[in-house]
Amino acid sequence: MSVSHPDPLGHALLDYQQGRLDATITVSSNVAEEEPLPASYFFRSLWEMPELEREALEECRGYVLDLGGGAGCHALELQQRGFQVKSIDVSEGAVRVMQARGVREVALHNIFEVKPEAGKYDTLLMLMNGLGLVGTLEGLEKFLAYAKTLLAPGGQILATSSDISYLYEDEDGALVFDLNGPYYGEVEYTMSYGTQTGHVFHWLFADASILQDYAEQAGYEVEFLGEDEQQQYLVRLTFKG
Repeated sequence: MSVSHPDPLGHALLDYQQGRLDATITVSSNVAEEEPLPASYFFRSLWEMPELEREALEECRGYVLDLGGGAGCHALELQQRGFQVKSIDVSEGAVRVMQARGVREVALHNIFEVKPEAGKYDTLLMLMNGLGLVGTLEGLEKFLAYAKTLLAPGGQILATSSDISYLYEDEDGALVFDLNGPYYGEVEYTMSYGTQTGHVFHWLFADASILQDYAEQAGYEVEFLGEDEQQQYLVRLTFKG
């Protein structure tokens, strides 16, 4: 299969799907060392998922829109449970993998390109630090407004995110931020695989308090459902409009 260039994530997922089980993406950011990301992680089964992801799947209801579907592990699990799920991703390779694996509704576009008239969703699902898809705090504000057009009355957003303030601790444990710079949770990433390097993209890690402020200002009820040892949390945002 050919995939439009560049799509390092998609190429890695396709290679893994076709039997190259050691396929590994290199992730670079402006806040941490390079890290390997095995493609296998996107193909994990229910019991290989972190507890917060399993809890999020339990909390899904109605028609689910899976944002940033990857290789479709969450959509496939929900389909097995009888849910109607649509999964979207900006990676052409990821979309092809999801289709090949049996995700019934798949689309190639970003989170701001979902057409509200396509149907009202009961759950918007954003896992694997999925809230990061909004990119920045400005993007978060934009997305929270946009999500209202996608949600059915009483619909919910289930998302995970993390507080990465620990990356800015000095030797004494005090936090050192550039108060004149961007919010510390706005991170720039690139992915590489083989000879391909993708475009720089922004990813948001929102601490719980700033997320609550933005969500309540946008008219959502906020409920934190869990937290793990890595300071990642699962949140439910409910819009009563």
